[in-house]
Amino acid sequence: MRKLLVLALVGLAAQLVDGALGMAYGLTSSTLLLFAGVAPAAASASVHLAEIGTTLAAGISHWRFGNVDWRVVGRIALPGAVGSFAGATFLSSISTESAAPWMAAILFSLGAYLLVRFSRPLRANRAAGRLRSRFLAPLGLFAGFVDATGGGGWGPVATPALLVSGRMEPRKVIGSVDTSEFLVAGAASIGFLIGLGSDGFLLPTVAALLVGGLIAAPIAAWLVRIVPAQLLGAVIGGVIVLTNTRTLLRAGELGGPVPALAYSVLGAGWLVAVVLAARALRRTRRARAVAEAALAAQPAETAAAPPTDPAAGPVAATVDPVSRAGAGAAVPEEPRRLAAAVEG
Repeated sequence: MRKLLVLALVGLAAQLVDGALGMAYGLTSSTLLLFAGVAPAAASASVHLAEIGTTLAAGISHWRFGNVDWRVVGRIALPGAVGSFAGATFLSSISTESAAPWMAAILFSLGAYLLVRFSRPLRANRAAGRLRSRFLAPLGLFAGFVDATGGGGWGPVATPALLVSGRMEPRKVIGSVDTSEFLVAGAASIGFLIGLGSDGFLLPTVAALLVGGLIAAPIAAWLVRIVPAQLLGAVIGGVIVLTNTRTLLRAGELGGPVPALAYSVLGAGWLVAVVLAARALRRTRRARAVAEAALAAQPAETAAAPPTDPAAGPVAATVDPVSRAGAGAAVPEEPRRLAAAVEG
């Protein structure tokens, strides 16, 4: 009973992280199950079966908060389902001895990616236009395969790729990725059911993870608006890296001073990444505050200037300077540069 309660708390914490970052539910849960000695295929199968319920709840919650771009969901979810089914079939066909280091290596790499990704500011490209299927489909296919074979990876692969494109609001990236994961988790579960049978699913573990995730899903959809993802991503990345290092060291049969040295180096790197993430977060907030102050300090005559379009009428003259700036009105170069930096 105590073990199930712990797993429920893990599911709750993992869903809160996933809802705030658009990633890491599978990574966090699978890493814990591997650490507890669960076979890789059974761990991934159980996590994905639980994700069917958690992603459905997360998708509904994100939709209610207006965080979902359904066009993107439609173009990334189906290829993701194909990739996850193939990944589940592949993982089910290899031995536990071969799968453990493979899965740990994927989780370690994704954790390291989170460390690097969130230790520096995101650069957006707002002028790049809409996301196309020729970008979304291969991304979904690859992310789905990595997700099933690694026990997690849909969010860590898809979310940063969409954020870096700069063509979507961060909250809509997170909401769309979480919503599309419903199909990905369902396809992976079917693949594991075919490859492992019903015995491959640890149903008490699934139930515990599901309960915790369902409780956290609506909270996470709200938290995505206020939680500093920059810092949270770096912290979670370090946890995943250090936890999976143990499996890799065992697979390589590395003993003596090597484990202590590896943990020391990785721990120092984790600390540096968290410090850099905190600095990047402070710089972003400072730049945003300066940009907002600069836009708010525009001369009153800017707001009172007559409209350039006679058909616009006197209503256009009542728009405040910030709104006019957001609509494309003339803004001095420095405030515009600062606003662009904040968006980037």
